[in-house]
Amino acid sequence: MEIGNEERAFGSAERTDETADGAQTPFGEKEEARGEESGGARAEETNRGAETARGREETARSGRREGRIMRAVDIAETALFAALMVAGAFITIPFPLVPLTFQTVVCAAAGLFLGWKKGTLAMLAYLVAGLIGIPVFAAGGGIYYVVKPSFGYILGFVAGAFAAGMIRGKSAKAPLCRYLLGGLGAFVADYAIGIVYFIAVWQLSGYAGLGGAIVTYNLVYMPKDVVLCLLAGTLAWKLAPAVAAIRKGKAE
Repeated sequence: MEIGNEERAFGSAERTDETADGAQTPFGEKEEARGEESGGARAEETNRGAETARGREETARSGRREGRIMRAVDIAETALFAALMVAGAFITIPFPLVPLTFQTVVCAAAGLFLGWKKGTLAMLAYLVAGLIGIPVFAAGGGIYYVVKPSFGYILGFVAGAFAAGMIRGKSAKAPLCRYLLGGLGAFVADYAIGIVYFIAVWQLSGYAGLGGAIVTYNLVYMPKDVVLCLLAGTLAWKLAPAVAAIRKGKAE
């Protein structure tokens, strides 16, 4: 009896262990599978995060590189037109009645090609260089230049480049009429400031013959400057879109 009971107890214990093992095995496998899936998801998420971070870093590097290139191009273009103003101060072509000079047309071209910001900056660079003593003006340089009747035209160059750029607008693909109006705007701004300044200094200096001086030193130059500014508008209309495309290509 005792042996039979022990066998029955032992058999019952084995069945209980088998039942327990059978109940636990699927559960363990499911847990293990869920753990593997969770680990794979985390790894995939980590990889995606790393790729996103690398993409952001590459975009930031590319943006910084493009920014440096564009700043270098902007500085070069601004310096170029400031240098053209210096050249225009000393280049005079003999012509019947009035010699041909090019500073008014250069200031118009600066605004039409570069836009109002860089065009104005180029003219300001020319102005400041002359006032601090660098001999870039037609008669030299230095702060004393502010008492010369012609200094108003140098101030007018800044306003002229600003007017030309503003009238042309932000896009280099503006229609011809905007370029022509921009050239005329530069002409009007330069002469408006130049003539008013000329009259003020002439009167304060006590010079005689103001009327004749206005004609001789101001009005007689206006027709040729109108023509040159219109030519500058036409040239800029032809070339400015190509220059803008080249700049965009360099940035890319």
